[in-house]
Amino acid sequence: MASIFTKIINNEIPCYKVAETENCFAFLDINPNAEGHTLCIPKQEVDNLFDLDTKLYNELMMFSKKVAKALKKAIPCERVAMSVIGLEVPHAHVHLIPINEMKDVTFRNKVTLSKNEFQDIANNIKSYL
Repeated sequence: MASIFTKIINNEIPCYKVAETENCFAFLDINPNAEGHTLCIPKQEVDNLFDLDTKLYNELMMFSKKVAKALKKAIPCERVAMSVIGLEVPHAHVHLIPINEMKDVTFRNKVTLSKNEFQDIANNIKSYL
């Protein structure tokens, strides 16, 4: 059965897309820790990040770096944190989270955004890519 991320890639579930390449996809997390919280994923459905072949792993990391740099320009923050946890969805993914303090990456403090706010944020990040 396809993961929720594969369904997003296949346009079966809507998302706020930030970036896409032949092998990678980035979209806003709908339960964000902060404005701009973005997920970067390989299009190939692989459960564990470290099970990706070396080429795709490196491509995902370079893609995530590019998205993180755009995210930093789009959202005022001290840094863009990167987290790989991988328990919530069985599809390798990288969290990119704009942070100003360590508590911003605890996954306990969430922000609520409207559809328009999500779309504005996605468009703002895209403008820096």
